[in-house]
Amino acid sequence: MGPGLLIASPQMRDPSFERTVVLLWHYDEDGAIGVVVNRPMDVRLSQVVTTSDDGADQRCRVGWGGPVEPETGTVVSQAAVDDDQGWNLPTGIGISRSQTVLEAWVSSNMPMELLLGYAGWGPGQLDDEIRTGGWLIADVDAALLFATPVDERYDRALATLGLSASTVWMTPIDE
Repeated sequence: MGPGLLIASPQMRDPSFERTVVLLWHYDEDGAIGVVVNRPMDVRLSQVVTTSDDGADQRCRVGWGGPVEPETGTVVSQAAVDDDQGWNLPTGIGISRSQTVLEAWVSSNMPMELLLGYAGWGPGQLDDEIRTGGWLIADVDAALLFATPVDERYDRALATLGLSASTVWMTPIDE
């Protein structure tokens, strides 16, 4: 599995991840890392970082990215980032945890999201959660991230798979 969207199954009862969509950018034998993209926070960018750009609060939504290191941020945009400062997904989405990149994207008037915290899984943990019916997997969809209102992203992510919350019932896979 490579970069993609993790969609919490409708039966997910973990309060951190119930009805969430996670943008997964790293997955290998050592674990996985992503950010929740559909939990807005009642916080403006200017309350989190210092910026002289008065319009940044309108261009950059701040959201809850996950329970790990909530004092750190991950910025997601439709801009490329240098490999030493982040990750570029094949769909044209750039991801960075760099303050320098955040400042550059703010000053370039780039639409973006700053997500506080992240979601992380240890070796095999995400595989187990998928196997037990916790997550559905979808391709990264830039329109879902940048053209869909936050409160509609969960239902839209399921719809990209031809599903709705009322038609999905996940049960563990028996091997």
